[in-house]
Amino acid sequence: MKIKLLFTFLIACFILSGCGQKEPDIVIGAKDFTEQYILGNMLVRLIEENTDFTAELKVDMASDVLFASIRTGVVDLYVEYTGTVYGSYLRHSETRPSEEVYDISVNELCERYGLLMLNLLGFNNTFSLAVRNDTATENNLVSISDLAEISHNLIFGGSAEILSRFDGIPNLKRLYNMNFLDELAMDGIYRYDAIANDEIQVVEAFSTDGMLFEHELVVLEDDLEFFPPYYAAIIIRSETYERFPGLSDILDKLTGVLTDDVMRNLNYRADVLGKSPRDIAEDFLKSNNFIQ
Repeated sequence: MKIKLLFTFLIACFILSGCGQKEPDIVIGAKDFTEQYILGNMLVRLIEENTDFTAELKVDMASDVLFASIRTGVVDLYVEYTGTVYGSYLRHSETRPSEEVYDISVNELCERYGLLMLNLLGFNNTFSLAVRNDTATENNLVSISDLAEISHNLIFGGSAEILSRFDGIPNLKRLYNMNFLDELAMDGIYRYDAIANDEIQVVEAFSTDGMLFEHELVVLEDDLEFFPPYYAAIIIRSETYERFPGLSDILDKLTGVLTDDVMRNLNYRADVLGKSPRDIAEDFLKSNNFIQ
């Protein structure tokens, strides 16, 4: 009877208290969308395959929650975007070149919060305007300035937010001196269906959106740099950086290899082809000889 009670107690201890489970060395955070799932899994696999450290991934965290979590030590590192740091966390509103946004973000994150922003990974997941390939070819569209010349004949489709926000369509039109035939508010998946069916000819997109590949859309260059830069970079707690010597060298393996096209393709494999973010991350790391 005593043996049975002891066994029951041990089982309860294991279930309720995590008895026998070791805390991970490094906790990695991720937001609540495909790109972040893929990047988070990359960081976990990269660390565990190249070091003796253990890593855990926490996903589906809102931006503000994730930023609070890294400041308080719940999370050790994660991938963030320069525009989010600059505007949302540091509360800057002045439009600046991408290099200045990065430099300000690096310096003020360290000064205010003791957080380190590492090198840019290489891709910029910012707002963009996209058109169908045939529309771009027929009208020689490469940039938004090109689009401005024929915009009065085209219908734009985007979120209700971008149709009204400060860094959205109203001020974009002023800068580029253009007007659309009409502007329609619609959710993301419906926007892509609408442009595929020629119900709209210009669509709001994120520059690394996998659906751009699915519909063979052309992302137009923001040649007057209206949209804020959202270059991706890893943010890490200074305590974590110091506690795990050599960790930053491992993480820097991703620097420069994740271009817009590469990230778009990885997102496409998840959103359109249905591959798991973990498998996508592992395949990418293996193909670049970052892990075995």
